[in-house]
Amino acid sequence: MSQAFTTNIPARLDRLPWSRFHWLVVAALGITWILDGLEVTLVGSLSPAISQGLGLTTTQIGLTGSAYILGAVLGALVFGRLTDTFGRRRLFTITVGVYLLATIATGFAWDFWSFMLFRFLTGAGIGGEYGAVNSAIQELIPARRRGYTDLAINGSFWVGAALGAAGSLVVLNPDVVDQAWGWRLAFIIGGLLALIVIFIRRYIPESPRWLMTHGKPEEALAIMEAIEASVERSTGKPLSPASELPTLRLRPMRTSWFDIAKSLVVQHPKRTTLGLVLMATQAFCYNAIFFTYALILTKFYDVPGSAIGWFILPFAAGNFLGPLLLGHFFDSVGRKPMIALTYGLAGVLLCLTGWMFSEGMLTATTQTAAWTVIFFFASAGASAAYLTVGESFPLEIRAVTISLFYAFGTLLGGVGGPALFGALIDTGERSQILWGYLLGGGLMIVAAVVELFLGVAAERKPLEEVAPPLSQVLDDAP
Repeated sequence: MSQAFTTNIPARLDRLPWSRFHWLVVAALGITWILDGLEVTLVGSLSPAISQGLGLTTTQIGLTGSAYILGAVLGALVFGRLTDTFGRRRLFTITVGVYLLATIATGFAWDFWSFMLFRFLTGAGIGGEYGAVNSAIQELIPARRRGYTDLAINGSFWVGAALGAAGSLVVLNPDVVDQAWGWRLAFIIGGLLALIVIFIRRYIPESPRWLMTHGKPEEALAIMEAIEASVERSTGKPLSPASELPTLRLRPMRTSWFDIAKSLVVQHPKRTTLGLVLMATQAFCYNAIFFTYALILTKFYDVPGSAIGWFILPFAAGNFLGPLLLGHFFDSVGRKPMIALTYGLAGVLLCLTGWMFSEGMLTATTQTAAWTVIFFFASAGASAAYLTVGESFPLEIRAVTISLFYAFGTLLGGVGGPALFGALIDTGERSQILWGYLLGGGLMIVAAVVELFLGVAAERKPLEEVAPPLSQVLDDAP
């Protein structure tokens, strides 16, 4: 059995003032979601061009969206467990490498099956990022700013979406790029951008919290001292003595799938239910609508494929501004009221917009404006779902827990969404599509109610207080 030891590393991380180090963490890890947003938007914006270039039907485009999500599900399950076993830093380098190769390969797809395979592999890389990146964010950011930072980073997906939309205006312009290569070039460039991520992440250390629970207290202490020295240099102020901070006593252990199942089902069943509901409902709502966004505009509003980017830009802005402007309320007002509010508002507005669409009351512009408002709230709520599942369970299983909830929530709510909406759009009947909008909105409202009853008040609390480590020694036993 490993020797027990006492540490104050969690308290030392939480007491740090905001500094250049934290901005580096935000930049290096947040860029993941920028790439994810770029990737997803490319398919949404370029779907008419991809459909024409590869001879795909609307239903097949929807199926490739589902393949991407399915890949993300399996990638999350595999890489999430490896992240808890081998460390945050090692895995978020491997996963971005998978994304890089698969995205470039997508640009060379030659038919429906090859395109779907490369989309699946790209999703696997991004899915693996969810556990590695979110766990690293939550373990390196001080408790008082954990909610806002996590929401802002997850919301940066929509910066990538805006870049993808703007890029589509270039690659779909026949005066600039040969249309036979425009959409292919977009994927190739998007993959190469991942090289920047790999370079920046060289400067992010392994999580001291992960090291201390894996029998490496000396290495954790060395990294902690290096972080503190960096913070003191950037702020120009000395930190308070570490000896005055509260401590934990830990005995490192190897976690098994039994330990994971026990924590989820026996120790925290309410949190497990909450996480599944939040993840599944937002996944259905987002993936169903966003993966078919361009199809609605082209089929029902006669928007040219080359102009789709102009309509995605305001939608992306609303999604980014939601977490950015509302995020600090999740730390001050609290997780429970803010998650319930954002989910509930998004659900009600989505149902209303669906009815207006079915009645022919909207134009391409007003439809986009409605979606922008809806997802201003939905984006903040969806980002908070990842925050919730990460901070609600013990440190030793944090990455695999995030991955499991992402995987099962997405499998339940996300894989079928794009295919369902693709099929509904193929009918050409607005009344049929209304049922899809009502389903998505209704699920978001249900999630809001569940949050009110089962939500966790984790705001401004140390991770170890919200969910004590499995390896924590709670008595004086040797």
